Amino acid sequence: MDKNKKMYEHFVPQEIFLTKGIGRHKEKLASFEEALRDAQIASYNLVPVSSIFPPHCKTIPVAKGVKSLRSGQILHCVISRNTSNEHKRLISASVGLAIPKDPKTHGYISEHHSFGETEKMAGEYAEDLAALMLSTTLGIEFDNDTNWNQKEEIWKMSGKIVRTTNITQSAICVDGLWTTVVAAAVFVK
Repeated sequence: MDKNKKMYEHFVPQEIFLTKGIGRHKEKLASFEEALRDAQIASYNLVPVSSIFPPHCKTIPVAKGVKSLRSGQILHCVISRNTSNEHKRLISASVGLAIPKDPKTHGYISEHHSFGETEKMAGEYAEDLAALMLSTTLGIEFDNDTNWNQKEEIWKMSGKIVRTTNITQSAICVDGLWTTVVAAAVFVK
């Protein structure tokens, strides 16, 4: 294997998995820990990174991704989180992913957290945001006044974006407890 390719593979993740979780506790920090446990990423040292989906990266199931990890390992991830203790408050955390058709080109991952949005609304927004960021790097142009449905049609017609997806967790807060929601794109290998 050529030295540059080996170095590239060492620094650029080859796989990614999407996960989400919810936690509730009387302590704010403990509710975050519970959300990470629910997402199966509590036993790792998480390092938030910005929003690039690496070229040639493959999405894998959570179970496969977690199986390849060791407790205490440093994990780079794009993570969204939201917390509240306001009774009956709707909160959400979402990560959107836009993958280009050309596997040699990088894609985008977006994070979005909101209040009062349903899981579907927050997820679609995060997904659209990732596609918007990717489209601007691929030279797909449209007027800023274009609505989301029109933008999606332009992206599809361009043939340059192959897939978009999201993972989203929402929750309604309960009286007397902190509620935390997380969504993450976790890089492995």
